[in-house]
Amino acid sequence: MAWKMAQSPLCSRLYVAPGNAGTALCGENVALNLHDFAALGEFVKRNAVDMVVVGPEEPLVKGIADHFGGDPELRDVLFIGPGAAGARLEGSKDFAKAFMQRHGIPTASYRSFNEASLEEGKAWLRQLAPPYVLKADGLAAGKGVIICSTLEEATQTLEEMLGSKMFGKASETVVIEEFLSGIEVSVFVVTDGKSYKLLPEAKDYKRVGEGDTGTNTGGMGAISPVGFATGDFMKMVEERIIVPTISGLQQEGIPYCGFIFFGLISVKGEPYVIEYNVRLGDPEAEATLPRVQSDLVELLQSAATGSLAGFRLATDPRFAATVILTSGGYPGEYVKGYTVSHVEEVNDSLVFYAGLKAEQHGLKTDGGRVLAVTSLNHNLAAALDTSYKNAGKIDFKGKYYRRDIGRDLLKE
Repeated sequence: MAWKMAQSPLCSRLYVAPGNAGTALCGENVALNLHDFAALGEFVKRNAVDMVVVGPEEPLVKGIADHFGGDPELRDVLFIGPGAAGARLEGSKDFAKAFMQRHGIPTASYRSFNEASLEEGKAWLRQLAPPYVLKADGLAAGKGVIICSTLEEATQTLEEMLGSKMFGKASETVVIEEFLSGIEVSVFVVTDGKSYKLLPEAKDYKRVGEGDTGTNTGGMGAISPVGFATGDFMKMVEERIIVPTISGLQQEGIPYCGFIFFGLISVKGEPYVIEYNVRLGDPEAEATLPRVQSDLVELLQSAATGSLAGFRLATDPRFAATVILTSGGYPGEYVKGYTVSHVEEVNDSLVFYAGLKAEQHGLKTDGGRVLAVTSLNHNLAAALDTSYKNAGKIDFKGKYYRRDIGRDLLKE
């Protein structure tokens, strides 16, 4: 997002909090605590910031937009991100499922349980056919969804989520839903609460292992566009999902300005919602934003001023292929602080920094997902080849990446 916003002639100065080695190349990193809303507000006042764009979900769920809206000195700052009421679409799986039910939005059938209704949850599991989908109600850093192949595993997982608080407060309530079989796609809109603009869609790869095996991660790669998400399918997505979501927010008196991420699954050609996010997804953003040809700052400015209907969004027709390089052991235990080399040798790809920090003696790993390599080409196979060639050049101890990103889409 910093990379894309820095390209705008409307952006004279860009601050990123807290930032990393990559955002330092696009703007000025500022060491602010994302949960200290008062300090963030003071920084905005002191530096005459005109627009605030919230990247992660947690500050939104905790009400940063409401804090800004409630301060007379801040309420005129253009703010991208919903208030706490709208952020419940991501902050509470139970709220999101009930919202979809109220507005006739297609999603898997579900029931919610807490520690007091643990035995009822076990009984409901016995009525379902495997596999079983268990979701922590609250935020769990993208790791709160567990798919179990046997009833025994599902029962044990439910006990651990509710009884042992596997995800802390996030799993005080657990949503159990029917498993939907199909192919997933991520769809994004920017909305001012009335109108919306559809951004390029993407397919991300969540499992750590090739062939979609192993543990869920924050994402191992992404492809945009997605072959099956064509005119007829996207028409259904807009009519059955996007429009009812935005009109549902209006009907419930929930103002909303910002991104809505629709995690969808195509079941026999019909779209269903798996989840909402109230921000751009990652690593999908690294595949979708390079395909947005329009000025991102101008787009967000239109959303914040309620004039989005008149904005014309242009997109690059080429494929974007993103491969994520991770620390060895991710998403489990991993070591930080390894030297990252040969990034400067990358050609014909964009390199987005994630878990990476700049030190006096060069770049060091500083997280589970370290880098994203994105390449654009009119041919998907060629875009993938370029990303993989450059992923191979970059080096750090324990480097791991999936070598099958996008290969399933080449078969279509």
